[in-house]
Formats: sequence, structure tokens, C-alpha cells
Amino acid sequence: MVNFVNWKELLENRNRLFWLAHTAGWFGFAFVHYLGSLQHDLRDIFVVIIFLNAYAGWLFTVPLRYIYRKAWNFPPIKIALVVILSSYFTGVLWQIVKNINYWEIYKHGYEPKFWYMYTQSTLGSFYIILSWSGLYFGSKYYQMLQIAKQNVLKANAVAHQAQLKMLRYQLNPHFLFNTLNAISTLILVEENKTANSMVTKLSEFLRYSLDKDPLKKVTLQTEIQALQLYLAIEKVRFEDRLQLDFQINDDCQQALVPSMILQPLAENAIKHAIAVQEQGGSITISVYRFADDLLIEVADNGPGADIINGNLHRESGVGLVNTRERLQALYHERFSLVVSHNQPTGVKVNIRMPFQLS
Repeated sequence: MVNFVNWKELLENRNRLFWLAHTAGWFGFAFVHYLGSLQHDLRDIFVVIIFLNAYAGWLFTVPLRYIYRKAWNFPPIKIALVVILSSYFTGVLWQIVKNINYWEIYKHGYEPKFWYMYTQSTLGSFYIILSWSGLYFGSKYYQMLQIAKQNVLKANAVAHQAQLKMLRYQLNPHFLFNTLNAISTLILVEENKTANSMVTKLSEFLRYSLDKDPLKKVTLQTEIQALQLYLAIEKVRFEDRLQLDFQINDDCQQALVPSMILQPLAENAIKHAIAVQEQGGSITISVYRFADDLLIEVADNGPGADIINGNLHRESGVGLVNTRERLQALYHERFSLVVSHNQPTGVKVNIRMPFQLS
């Protein structure tokens, strides 16, 4: 199951990120001022002034974080007003401390003539605090966008999983209806032994089907075993009228394929090629690797069907439509499903998908 944002963990991460970025920013501020001081002939004590000023800035901007949190949901105009006023008063306070540090420490107790001179050069401090505020809001909005993006991606993943489950489970009632209908027919004509054999094989096939996670892929070897369970049921119905030919390359046995991807193709062939001919027919399942792709072909020698623009005219049923949609959901544009005439008669379905090993 896909979980959405863990808010407790998110808040802890954001809190750590704030203190890290906050401290690194003010340390950078101090370092830049230190480099600037090297251009002037200043005493070593000025380095202390620089770091005291940076520490004061670090200390005075912390309350702004909590003020801005309170104002976060205000209308934009009120937010702008809060930011400007908070930045200005913080800038004034910071400038007073900077002037005190400079005059009391660097100038050894110098006192200005008027008290309001402690606030001189406030505009520069205001711009710096305003920049800090802008960075705070910018980073917060960026984090919100990232969270929204993650939630959209996870919501899409949930929808994608739901789609795959729906497509996969859609096969069970479709196949079950056809099989139970055949069993019912056998019972009506009093072929009870044959009907009992079908019920047994059907239970084995459904047990396998329900045990497999519809969101996970299986090895081709496992998929072939599932297909053989299904075909064993059909063999009971058609006996010698159904001929099977498996041509599976050894290097493809461990390739990953969507579970139950072959069964609807085989069912389609049986319904439209084997069942409609008195003498029955054959189905050939071929699998081989070509470069980075796995190629699967399911072919029959039935009477064929009309193929219009690469689509089977009889494709109004579940089988091929379902298979194409599942492949689209799993591989996007990295697959193809082509229906064409088989030679000399019949229909063949070719599937190409990425070759992936378990």
C-alpha cells in the first residue's frame, strides 16, 4: 500500500533543515564580512565584532519564524505587511546591537552624542532581514510544492495500482463464466465424469490465480505453468480436437512477465478458432528474446477473422482489450501488441515487452 506524507516525520525533517540552513546562512554572512574586512587595515578584535553581529542576527531572526508561521494563512496583503513591519523592527534592533558592539568593544566605550544614533544605518540591516524573510518564505513555498508533487505522484501510483488490480481481476469472472458454462453443458448431457474433472482442474487454476499478486510480475516459466493449468481444463472439453505446441527458448524461462498475460490470448484462440471447427485446431505459443525485448506469439490455425487497422474485428470482448490495457499500464510506450493473419490460416497475436530477469 502506498502511504502519503508522514507529517510527524516531515515536521522533524523540516525543523532540522531550518536550523541547519539558518545557522549556515548566518555563518556565511559572517565569513563574507570577514573577507571584506581584509581589504581594510582593521585590528584583530574586529573579527570578534563580525561574529557577534552574526550571532545577534541569528538570534533575532529566530522569532520571525514563529511570527511568519502565525501569519502563513493570512491574505497576501496582510502577509506582506507582517513581513515588512517584522523585518523593519528586527532590523532596527539588530542595528542597535551592532552599533553597541562596534562602539563599546572596537571603540572602547565610545558614546554617540544622541541616543538615536544607535539606530543609524538601519536601512542596510532592514534589507538583510527582509532578504532572510524572503528566503524563509521561498524555501517554505518550495517545500510545499515538493510535498504537493509527491502527493500527486503517490496518488497517481495508487490509481495505477488500482487500475492494474481491476484489469487483472477482471479476467477471473470472465474466464470463470465461460468455464462454468462449459461444466453446466457437460452436466446437462450427463457427462458427469468429464464435468467432475473440469471442476477439479478449475479449482487448481483458481487457487493459483488467487495466490498471485496482480501488481507483481512472474517468471515466464511460472506463467507457462499457469497457462498449462488452464489448457488442461480446455483439454477436458476438446480432447484431441485441441492441439498445443510450446516453443519457448531456454534463455526466456526466467524472464518477467505480467501474471496471467497469456491465458486471455489462449482463451481467445480456443473460443474463435478451436470451438468453431468440427475438427478442432492447434495453438502455438512461441517465446524468444530479441535484443532487449521479449517477444511472445500466440497463433492458431482457425478460420481467421477480419483485421482492421491492426485490430481484430472480434476484439469487442475482454481478452485482447484487457491485455493491451494491462501492458499499457505496466510499460507505457515500451510495448506493442499486434494482431495479424496467420499463414496459411488463422490469427496470431504478437507481444513485445522489455526483457527483464527475476
